[in-house]
Amino acid sequence: MIYTLDVSAIATLTPEQFEALCADNPDLKLERSATGKLIIMPPTGGETGKNNALLTARFVIWNESGDWGVVFDSSTCFQLPGGGYRSPDIAWIAQSRWQALTPDQRRRFPPLCPDFVLELLSPSDNLAALQAKLQKYIDNGSQLGWLIDRQDRQVYIYRPGQPVECQGEITQISGDPELPGFILNLAPIW
Repeated sequence: MIYTLDVSAIATLTPEQFEALCADNPDLKLERSATGKLIIMPPTGGETGKNNALLTARFVIWNESGDWGVVFDSSTCFQLPGGGYRSPDIAWIAQSRWQALTPDQRRRFPPLCPDFVLELLSPSDNLAALQAKLQKYIDNGSQLGWLIDRQDRQVYIYRPGQPVECQGEITQISGDPELPGFILNLAPIW
């Protein structure tokens, strides 16, 4: 179960205060909406954790084959340009955008939206909430987003300026042109 906590009646957290709150509570996975609401997420179960690790490994292997950019796991929180702090299950940023950040910006919550994001629907997630989250990434500059629904064996594909595409019962998905040459085999996670 995901919890949302509105603290606006007592405080408006600055970026530094939100980072400090996260650092002081390392056992919690926290995000913050563009309106300042705190989002508290539970840890994942075994199946989701296993699949997240498998997916992350696939992206790391692809990325190393061409040194395309930087891959991030679900523990990375990004400060989105439109407000809010979000942690996708997997994120990727092109090398040039990552290198444009200062060393301090790279150490903290990077102040940008990833070029690519992936969310894996887990049993504790709400599909509509994750669909809205993917749309926020696109609205903030992501060029490609995938929402994988294992239960219904569907992948929702998000791109700027295009309607969301839903593909069902597929065995692989291509990331071209945003992720050059990347093809994700979905069979192991179905």
